[in-house]
Amino acid sequence: MNKIEVKSGTSFFSSRFLRAVFDRRALHWADADFLMREIAERLASRLDYIKIQPRRLLDAGCSTGADLLTLGARYPQAYRIGLDLSEAMTNAAASKCCRTGWHMLQTTHGPGIIQGDFSKIPLRNSSVDLLWSNLALHWYQEPHRVIPEWHRVLTNNGLLMFSAFGPDTLRELRAAWKEVSAFPQLELMPTDMHDLGDMLVQSHFDTPVVDMESITMTFETPQALLRDVRLLGVNLQPMLSVSLTGKQYYSSLLAALERQRRADGTLMLTFEIIYGHAWKVASRTDATGNAVIRVQDIQRDGRRYHT
Repeated sequence: MNKIEVKSGTSFFSSRFLRAVFDRRALHWADADFLMREIAERLASRLDYIKIQPRRLLDAGCSTGADLLTLGARYPQAYRIGLDLSEAMTNAAASKCCRTGWHMLQTTHGPGIIQGDFSKIPLRNSSVDLLWSNLALHWYQEPHRVIPEWHRVLTNNGLLMFSAFGPDTLRELRAAWKEVSAFPQLELMPTDMHDLGDMLVQSHFDTPVVDMESITMTFETPQALLRDVRLLGVNLQPMLSVSLTGKQYYSSLLAALERQRRADGTLMLTFEIIYGHAWKVASRTDATGNAVIRVQDIQRDGRRYHT
């Protein structure tokens, strides 16, 4: 196997990189969708307590369209839009929706499935009442550029619901990698839930609620652990050191993971899940047109963030 070199300054979270990764994953996404389905169910359960009947909703990072179907069951009168960076994912989503009889794809009110970047959403201002994004935000290294875009496309009194991997995700894998190389590691989410809460406030969302939980998966072998990590879209190539061939890297990483085996014989992998929801409200201005900013919107209120 040839040595893999990582050029300095390479962005492994560029749109081109992400599109290529998920184009490759699309065909076998059903094998990796287990975690997304679980998190989607937990995120959707919060909608049970929120009164909203959206006319138009957007799934930002829709992958193969599973959430579009479940959201359609919850809001059958809503026009649903799926947006994903990957062409293969959007093709799969369109195919899945057609097979299930989703007539909304043929509506004259606008597109049903769009290939595009959700940090540059190709929709008009104030065009959707509900923006849903499940386990997608962490692929963007600059979430502060994404959240204002989400605010832009929401209508007044529109709702944002999202989930993302937190910075503690894959901590066992990252610890194992530290044993075999000093090369900089891949961080899925560079900000924690408190930072995301602050970004929501700064982007003019009203009373955001952000919390987190840790989910632990267990594996019988390190090979199975790495397989599922790859299926989830986490490309391990950015970790490769110029001093190791791919084969050497893989063997060393397997050995390091083996040393983490617990007393019950299993290997553990942690996923930190961040959940958030917030409302877009009409901007507040005084008689002269100056923006009115509440004190609580410029101070961190500890009660807003739950652990």
